[in-house]
Amino acid sequence: MDLLELFVTACVPVFNMLLVTGVGSFLATDFAGILSKEARKHLNNIVFYVFSPSLVAIYLAKTITMESLAKLWFMPVNILLAFTFGLSFGWIVVKVTRAPAKLRGLILGCCSAGNLGNIFLIIIPALCQEKGSPFGAADVCQNIGLAYSSLSMAIGAVFVWSIAYNIVRVTSNLTEGDADAQTNETKVLNSGNAIGSVAEENCSASNDCADECTLPLILTSIRPTKDKIVGFIIGGTPLIRNAIIGDSAPLRVLQESAELIGGGAIPSITLIMGANLLNGVRGGASVPPSVIAGVIVVRYILLPLLGTALVKGAVRLGLIQPDPLYQFILHLQYAVPPAMNIGTIMQLFGVGESECSVIFVWVYALASVAVTIWSAFFMWTLS
Repeated sequence: MDLLELFVTACVPVFNMLLVTGVGSFLATDFAGILSKEARKHLNNIVFYVFSPSLVAIYLAKTITMESLAKLWFMPVNILLAFTFGLSFGWIVVKVTRAPAKLRGLILGCCSAGNLGNIFLIIIPALCQEKGSPFGAADVCQNIGLAYSSLSMAIGAVFVWSIAYNIVRVTSNLTEGDADAQTNETKVLNSGNAIGSVAEENCSASNDCADECTLPLILTSIRPTKDKIVGFIIGGTPLIRNAIIGDSAPLRVLQESAELIGGGAIPSITLIMGANLLNGVRGGASVPPSVIAGVIVVRYILLPLLGTALVKGAVRLGLIQPDPLYQFILHLQYAVPPAMNIGTIMQLFGVGESECSVIFVWVYALASVAVTIWSAFFMWTLS
């Protein structure tokens, strides 16, 4: 298959995501008035506590075993490398653009933390359904691809709420005139279950898989991974796996129910993402064009080029299993827009909230072109 055919194949899932995102933006307008801030918060809670755990846990349980997990050890290393190099490039952007203090944490977070959750859950199933897909049978591709995507989401959530969160925390404390941000953080860290009052005021529901704004942040690096742990336990325990997973399993109704409930995760997440991006269009914040250009160059040029070299080098050294879909996901982890959770973190500290929305609008608007081009290129290198 030539590069043009692969480009057309890669366009379809990206445009699927754009269409649903557009619907979410429309539903959040004053004309529709459906996905208001309050509605997004409640929908996010449903996604976080019901849809996403069901989807992630069942696909991990179906395809991830202890043997396969041992073969996927390079994925956390790959994500760590993406975070590390993104952080380094972000630091260069801060120095070159001479960004104001309140934007430094935002720039570093956008450059280091990629959207390793909902974008994969949207793109991979749609890509597997395309006739020109180089990843084999559609049903097998979708099951395995969602498992890989779920693992990517699990690891990404831990990195975002450990690395990116602390980067913003440190830079927020160094920002002049950020007393409110420090007060918010103190309340967040000390209030435990009382965080709701702070979070609901400062957070709009914008994240990769849920509304962590309503959760104590001390636990956020643990709670987003509970469903992944359940999936690992089921998949890694033959007795439990054989009882739940498979057409002849005696408790297969649990699998079928989880798949039915989890089916609501992807459309809900995409609608919420579209609604959140509308804030950037409405916002009147001013962001230096050099900052926006710097983030775009890092996320869509430097990181994908570096990621291609790193993944190809790991393949030649025999560190990565010869699975085209697995290699494609490793490549794509370097070519996605910033994690939506960065917006949530900025809101929690009360620093650069409006500027975050503006950057997100530009970066996610260009994602349709960038992700499509890089997806086609990655598939071409693997075909």
